[in-house]
Amino acid sequence: MPIKEILKQYWGYNEFRPLQEEIIQSVLKKEDTLALLPTGGGKSICFQVPAMAMEGICIVISPLIALMKDQVENLQKRGINAMAIVAGMGKREIDIALDNCIYGPVKFLYISPERLLSDLARERVKYMNVNLLAVDEAHCVSQWGYDFRPPYLHIADFRAIHPDVPVLALTASATEKVQLDIIQKLEFKTQNIFRKSFERKNLSYSVLKQENKLQKVLDVCKNVKGSGILYVRTRKDTVELAKYLNQHLIPAQYYHAGLNLEERAEKQSAWINNKVKVMVATNAFGMGIDKPDVRFVVHYEIPESLESYYQEAGRAGRDEKKAYAVILFQPRDKLVFEKKFEQNFPSPEEIKKIYHYLCNYLQIPIGNGDGVTYDFNLADFCSKFQLEVLKTISAIKFLEHDEYFVLTENALMASRLQFLVNGEDIYKFQVENAKYDLFIRSVLRSYGGAFDSFVNIKEADIAKKNSMNKMDVINLLRELDKLEIISYQKQTDQPLLTFIKPRYKTEDLIVDRKYLAERKEVYHQKMMGMLSFVENDICRSVQLLEYFEEKDAQKCGVCDVCLKEKRLLNGDIKEQMIQDVLKALNAEKMMLNELVKCIKKGSETEKLELIRMLLDAEEIKKSEDFYYL
Repeated sequence: MPIKEILKQYWGYNEFRPLQEEIIQSVLKKEDTLALLPTGGGKSICFQVPAMAMEGICIVISPLIALMKDQVENLQKRGINAMAIVAGMGKREIDIALDNCIYGPVKFLYISPERLLSDLARERVKYMNVNLLAVDEAHCVSQWGYDFRPPYLHIADFRAIHPDVPVLALTASATEKVQLDIIQKLEFKTQNIFRKSFERKNLSYSVLKQENKLQKVLDVCKNVKGSGILYVRTRKDTVELAKYLNQHLIPAQYYHAGLNLEERAEKQSAWINNKVKVMVATNAFGMGIDKPDVRFVVHYEIPESLESYYQEAGRAGRDEKKAYAVILFQPRDKLVFEKKFEQNFPSPEEIKKIYHYLCNYLQIPIGNGDGVTYDFNLADFCSKFQLEVLKTISAIKFLEHDEYFVLTENALMASRLQFLVNGEDIYKFQVENAKYDLFIRSVLRSYGGAFDSFVNIKEADIAKKNSMNKMDVINLLRELDKLEIISYQKQTDQPLLTFIKPRYKTEDLIVDRKYLAERKEVYHQKMMGMLSFVENDICRSVQLLEYFEEKDAQKCGVCDVCLKEKRLLNGDIKEQMIQDVLKALNAEKMMLNELVKCIKKGSETEKLELIRMLLDAEEIKKSEDFYYL
């Protein structure tokens, strides 16, 4: 089917957005391709349409479980067979999913880089008819990027399994240095880059120097119609500022990584459906959210880097209508920002200490733990060992780079089950085990599809239907799992820590000091770039475009810097117009039409308005039809 017919049939669009068609044609020619499209630029279409046009399955690598789940759900709603393999899934569940990708009608497999390169996946991928490898958030592969993720470095290993499969790498923000690093790390056969301008003409960027930030937040929320996001640094701030907004009659919700699955879904749904105006959130919120009508994004503190700011600010105005991106800044913010820089870089000794505490917390004996996945409660861990959260997260990232373990974001996986035996064997089991009979019947009535694949379940619903409490339901499901009647995966919303190597003695742990120094330098450069952005008086859009190496960037005319320049310019012109009037009337009396001709700048309306203003101020006088001093 031609690509435009695919676009129309499955997505309902008649035309592609700028650059989408060129990128798709490049993929269809089996060329490795790097696509740089700004937030909201339609990146997913660039791999979904060509994958639908080709025989076989498209493997999509993404670091974010929430993003994978959203895209899989969106594809399924369009009648396209897609699935995701993410942390929190059991071995058997993954086994079945991979079999469906080999023998079933699956067109899209979403997977994290860690999962793709596991022994199980690596072996099964060999037998898949892969038509495309799409790498989303491709900047994660570059150590020069703002969000470097070490597991991305191993994506190139996939190419040895399927050397003829093209790679499409996608990102919304990458400097030239990062672009070249992506091409190198993903082993592109040719340097093939499609780049859309990062300019957002409908978006007004502003840095507002404010002592009273709370009042300014209220002003923005009250004066800008439509919904918005307020980004803050800590979980505590999300709660407090949402409460503050609600107290001032601005409907708001809060969102952070510590919320459970149901809370997140409920809050996100309320905001997307405009039941609340403002989402107060940490940067855990926003990636993959499909809400084009966001009218403002406010950063309460300085963002970490220009790349992350561009992505977060870019969540406003994706419908291409007027929108605002605001950073609230006061001089002491700079000290907080610089302190955070130090917290991001623990010493090698601190990294070793945190590794030691972590293994003790998870009760891993020396020489054990490799290949095992653990639920990991960061807040509880830091509290128990009295550790700074930021420093701990940074230490974990460095240990991840050295491949001691892999940390996966909050899994946000609903509870799931699948029956492992056929109907006849279940009936036999029910007859022989009366205690499970009514319970199994109830589950089968509610989740009939559980013979064919894993289905999402709610233990609370099962409990209600059987007049049981939820914990008893969970225990029964666990018993049936042990008896191998079902495979049961309980809901989890904790991050998952998978150890790659067995536990080392702390003194034997090797920390890559060179890499630590390199990351510190990269982070320092990004910090200085962000500080320069908020402190200087150059058009905000020009600064962003020049950071991403767009040449000959033009002033936007709508940021705080440009508007200030316009006001100053208008003041200078006005002064010159006044001097023209005074000079003309100093020579002689004049009629209105003669006086207007003597004013060199300004429109006819502006000239008449100025003359009226001078009359009101008694700077000039009028007698009959003549004006004079």
